[in-house]
Amino acid sequence: MTLKRGPVKRRSFLKSVATGACALGLNFSLGGLVAAHAQEAQFPDLVAVRGTELTRMFDKALEALGGLGRYVKSGQTLVIKPNMAWAQPPSVGANTNPVLVSHIVKNALNLGAKKVYVFDNTCDNWVGAYRDSGLEEASKDAGATVAPGNTSGYYQEVQVPGATILKTIELHEVYLEADVIINVPVLKHHGGAKMTAAIKNLMGAIWSRGPLHRNGVDETLPDLLLYKKPTLNVVEAVRVMTSGGPRGRGTSQYLAANMLIASEDAVAADSACAAIMNTAGISTPSYIELAAQRGIGVSNLDTLNIQRLTI
Repeated sequence: MTLKRGPVKRRSFLKSVATGACALGLNFSLGGLVAAHAQEAQFPDLVAVRGTELTRMFDKALEALGGLGRYVKSGQTLVIKPNMAWAQPPSVGANTNPVLVSHIVKNALNLGAKKVYVFDNTCDNWVGAYRDSGLEEASKDAGATVAPGNTSGYYQEVQVPGATILKTIELHEVYLEADVIINVPVLKHHGGAKMTAAIKNLMGAIWSRGPLHRNGVDETLPDLLLYKKPTLNVVEAVRVMTSGGPRGRGTSQYLAANMLIASEDAVAADSACAAIMNTAGISTPSYIELAAQRGIGVSNLDTLNIQRLTI
């Protein structure tokens, strides 16, 4: 059900998340259309869906955005980029839930996608990460090709136009060749970068992370969006790890945010995700605003056409 639209500020987003955290759910007073110039837009800039069933949440979000068919056409090649960097089971929340990825694969193939690839440049040993995350099996069962990302031979160096620091990057070949890229991270705490969501998930599309760490993650992450932005960003934020990230440990804490965020703009998606993390005392990463200042995306929720849904 689509709730009423109205002008709502970023603080209202924060308030709605904070209220829900206390009640193990969201009050969900996230606003609708907020900028006068955006009120005539056919589709929202960002969709936030409240619920716990990921497949239904995804379907609702994409329905609001005009359907998955707006993004995936018959005969096209699709890359789904989840977070499957860690040899951890789905219950830990360190990787994207395989149920969500499997559902996207099936829907894309039903639309006539020629090929669907799933891959990540993992942090843990890639065999264990692919297996233990449940993503390899789920993706293959749904009909996707799970591409390895464990050696430099799978990556090609490209020049990044407009980059401030990362003048060149080595992108995975399936990412480079894809007609459509759906970025599907899980929202969680990160010990160094404060949080990981849409923008930071793209670190798993490149070969060498060294230049980002040497030059500062906040300063370099915006450059990852300059060569080939994801077509769509879908952030899983149902059970959100708020400590012990990015890998997770026995003492990790969690927030029942019960949200799924979808947007074509990775910066906007991360801004909404940061508002969720703020309720757990995690401050907003600098790279979000730096990307907005460079015109790579929009971070100000006040100016976004946001549609909120609940299941």
